[in-house]
Amino acid sequence: MDQSELQNLLNRLISTWENETVEFKEASNDFNTEKIGQYFSAMANEANLRGLGKAWLIFGVNAGNHQITGTNFRLESERLQNLKHQIAQSAEPSVTFRNIHELHHSDGRVLIFEIPMAPLGLPIAWKGHYYGRAGESLTNLGVDKLDEIRNQTVASDWSGETVENARISDVDDDAIQQAKKEFARKYANRIRTEEVENWTVQAFLEKTRLLHNGKLTRAALLLLGRPESAYLLSPHPAQMTWKLEGPERAYEHFGPPFLLSTSKLYQKLRNFQIRLLPSNQLLPIEIAKYDQKIILEALHYCIAHQDYKLSARMLVTEKQDRLVFESEGGFFDGQPDDYILGDKTPRRYRNPCLAQAMTELNMIDTMGYGIHSMHTRQAERYLPMPDYDLSEADVVRMTVYGKVVDPAYTILLMQNTDIPLTDILALDRVQKGLSLPNEKIRQLRRNRMIEGRKPNLHVSAAVAAVTGQKADYIRNRAVDDVHFARLVIEYIEKFGKATRREIDSVLYNKLSDTLDDGQKYNKISNLITKMRRTGQIINTGSKKAPVWKINNSTAE
Repeated sequence: MDQSELQNLLNRLISTWENETVEFKEASNDFNTEKIGQYFSAMANEANLRGLGKAWLIFGVNAGNHQITGTNFRLESERLQNLKHQIAQSAEPSVTFRNIHELHHSDGRVLIFEIPMAPLGLPIAWKGHYYGRAGESLTNLGVDKLDEIRNQTVASDWSGETVENARISDVDDDAIQQAKKEFARKYANRIRTEEVENWTVQAFLEKTRLLHNGKLTRAALLLLGRPESAYLLSPHPAQMTWKLEGPERAYEHFGPPFLLSTSKLYQKLRNFQIRLLPSNQLLPIEIAKYDQKIILEALHYCIAHQDYKLSARMLVTEKQDRLVFESEGGFFDGQPDDYILGDKTPRRYRNPCLAQAMTELNMIDTMGYGIHSMHTRQAERYLPMPDYDLSEADVVRMTVYGKVVDPAYTILLMQNTDIPLTDILALDRVQKGLSLPNEKIRQLRRNRMIEGRKPNLHVSAAVAAVTGQKADYIRNRAVDDVHFARLVIEYIEKFGKATRREIDSVLYNKLSDTLDDGQKYNKISNLITKMRRTGQIINTGSKKAPVWKINNSTAE
């Protein structure tokens, strides 16, 4: 929102004044983070109960006389935005503010925190406690309200129904051990790993809500069940099938426990290194054909959103240059395009119990960021965007590309790493010969990103067309922060951590020849700082001897 839109929003909120989904605080200098988290939980839950899409917490307005007084709460932008991370760390499920708006009013600075409503069937807790509102007062969420939220999807939640003949012994030991590790990693800031490891299987299943009244749910058997126990879900097939098409043909079926079998399916893929561009055009960059996190995100999406009542298996078809994922059941809440930019939160889930458990086990998030993450990671790899096909009733097909479609598109992304995602999506449509609104065509043409006339538009790569200097241009151009950040992430993912010396060894010889030793050192320092500030990595060592690891709270 721009400043005038924020002013209009504030005027509307002041006119309705405080209720269960609007709260004003003066917060002249500071405000307790613990209390903010409690308000976040309470107002998200109340917004759900009232069928509202969001709630509002406002700093810089006097709650008594409705006057704007201004707030100095977290004046530094980095500290203010870090509040999102702090809330996500202690909220269950791991959610946070949709936006933090800053209004520069003539009477002072006003902060407007936009709180998403709790998803249907999933009340939001803060540090294990559910909060609600009684008028203007903050209180515990009553049992009646808690049950109302949890029962919103009970009638239609196939995954939450218990299996009469299932026993604790039907759970796979290796899957339980892996599940405990993922749960401990997710809640590392609150629960000691040793404590989680010492829980009994029954206690752990209760913590992850996979056990109801002492009985295993279908979600428990899907995620953690022994392969031999899959018959308990009959006649609903719990199965993913990998199929190879091309000169060679092969297939393999994968059943429970899905927590482990998704990684086994991924290992079947022919995921060799590819060169993005021929060496006679540009200095080539080598990347894996498919990004592991994108593939696992897609597989986990299929598991979480499959309509198991349709009695069909999930299918992954590997072609020479792409993967096609198929799951039964139409797109459940909205359309894929609604989630690409990362600003839509789903209000309901086909399988709430399964979705909640997968969140607890670090397999998915429940805020709709998965599709956005897949698109941004694919853009960082300079490859085409995923495609969605909903043409067949009750079937969702998603295609992930493992090959360049139009070299000009890839060159343009390599040369310009700060292109907004909205423009990348439009360029992707151009390279695939799909239509665009006239306004977007004019904007891309003004920015010299496309050429030609409708319907024969094509991506422009004019800079790369300078003959005889292509490799030198790429080697000496401004270094590609996104590419080098990806190298750091891949190193840490492989070895678990990285010291500064190890990061230097990965990047030093890959930096531009136009930089001297001091400039290269500073460049790497700036890159590490940027990755820390954007939440990609965290320092688990000391300030003098940092040890960098993946920031798991934002990596999902």
